[in-house]
Amino acid sequence: MVLCSNELTVYSTGAKHQGATSQHYSPTKVMCLKITYTYFLESSRIILVPDKGVGVSAVIMDGKAISKEIQTEIAQEVAQFIEQSGITPCLAAVLVGDDPASEVYVRNKHRACERVGITSQMHKLPASTTQEELLTLISQLNSAHDVHGILIQLPLPEGIDTLLVLDAVDPQKDVDAFHPENVGLISQGRPRFLPCTPHGVQQILDRCGIEMSGKHAVIVGRSDIVGKPMSMLFTARNSTRGPQAANATVTLCHSRTQNLAEICRSADVIVAAIGVAKFITAEMVKPGAVVVDVGINRTDEGLCGDVDFDAVREVAGHITPVPGGVGPLTVTMLMYNTLDAAKLFAGM
Repeated sequence: MVLCSNELTVYSTGAKHQGATSQHYSPTKVMCLKITYTYFLESSRIILVPDKGVGVSAVIMDGKAISKEIQTEIAQEVAQFIEQSGITPCLAAVLVGDDPASEVYVRNKHRACERVGITSQMHKLPASTTQEELLTLISQLNSAHDVHGILIQLPLPEGIDTLLVLDAVDPQKDVDAFHPENVGLISQGRPRFLPCTPHGVQQILDRCGIEMSGKHAVIVGRSDIVGKPMSMLFTARNSTRGPQAANATVTLCHSRTQNLAEICRSADVIVAAIGVAKFITAEMVKPGAVVVDVGINRTDEGLCGDVDFDAVREVAGHITPVPGGVGPLTVTMLMYNTLDAAKLFAGM
């Protein structure tokens, strides 16, 4: 067996092939992270093309492991920031009502804060809270010098204008990057904060060695939380990971998109964020494509994503699981933004 590394250097029978030309080597089969590839030479560069076949499964992109790696990095930065500034970053979470899923999400964020050295506040309000009462609390948090990031846990109860509430958060404390001022800065390529889930997707892809520059990315779903900002991050000239994690060509699909399956089959990378269980099927994925599943759906069989995981993993080159894929990164990137908000407050 032969083995290739993430840098696409190919080893065969102990000899390292570098700087070869097409006349020296014909297409050859190699194995890399459980995927069989055909490699060939183009302009003295070795190219690997996934060769999907029966019984070949995609590489699982482990969001939990990547999240732990990033949290370790953030914890080091937080400790350094506290030492330099004397300020401890603080995230205030606001939860209205008794939605069990929301309580789990907020609890996970609190635990993540503890792991990286960020202080957290929990403001739990009853479902009977009025919009005026909620806005009063937000105003108090906006003025609090010891609070650097504000998180409004969604969904909010009926009768409360979600957009009005989100717009009331100080843009410099808007660590979810939902405020129109922050969305506008992202669209201009000069973000203050990055939306947590799209940023998490970008981190997963780059840390798994997936280069986005020049690739065709198809995003299924046009929500303000995932789809739209994801398209902006992919098409930006640069990213927190470098230009290789951006500069993609993006097709943003939605409920009115015609020939959706055909468009998806043209994608090098698919990001599924449509909110429908197992919507992306194997027939919609070209062999070797990268598939990122942002969805999380509760069914009679348990949790699943927007991708038919078991079928698609036999076609795709890389895939994220649900749970354990994008979800952990969403929480981690919230920590990233909270530290940035504290640096902004400190003038650093």
